[in-house]
Amino acid sequence: MTQYERMVNGLIYDPADPEIMREQTLYQDRLWTFNQYKPSDHARKQAYMKEVFAECGDNCYIELPFRANWGGRHVHFGSGVYANFNLTLVDDGHIYVGDGVMFGPNVTIATANHPVDPELRARGLQYNRDVHIGDNVWIGSGVLIVPGVRIGKNTVIGAGSVVTSDIPANVVAFGNPCRTVREISARDRTFFYSNTENACQ
Repeated sequence: MTQYERMVNGLIYDPADPEIMREQTLYQDRLWTFNQYKPSDHARKQAYMKEVFAECGDNCYIELPFRANWGGRHVHFGSGVYANFNLTLVDDGHIYVGDGVMFGPNVTIATANHPVDPELRARGLQYNRDVHIGDNVWIGSGVLIVPGVRIGKNTVIGAGSVVTSDIPANVVAFGNPCRTVREISARDRTFFYSNTENACQ
């Protein structure tokens, strides 16, 4: 089994393997070009996401700069995804993002991890665990999501949270480590912020 095959099968592997590095560098070069696009270069930005990402639905938008280990090659976007500035995706493993997901500025999602054993770490070995984010999730500014996490649909992750374990659907969660604080309820339709009533109903 090659190191690349080990990588895509979730096994421990050497990310500095020449075959891996050759392919990864091609995507990193394309990402460098992507980050030079002007805000008005909508068509070219859309073309990049459709061509490079593993999957990309319609009407997705990324504010630049955008960082990704593989340029987004292992990223699966649904439709209507919005990412604010400085989204960082450590996409050595796969990152699945549902429809209508919003990312605040400076969000990091990691799929790559390193062994606890110092001798294995000294050899530069790593392994990957996929991340799954459900439809209509809002990830607040500065959130860090670690490898292997699943976040259920409609959930809100508060700014600055460190998400180290799965978060269920239809909740508000925040903190370090991130914990469910409450369920999303009918009150959230009436009051969009604290006790401020929604006049747009």
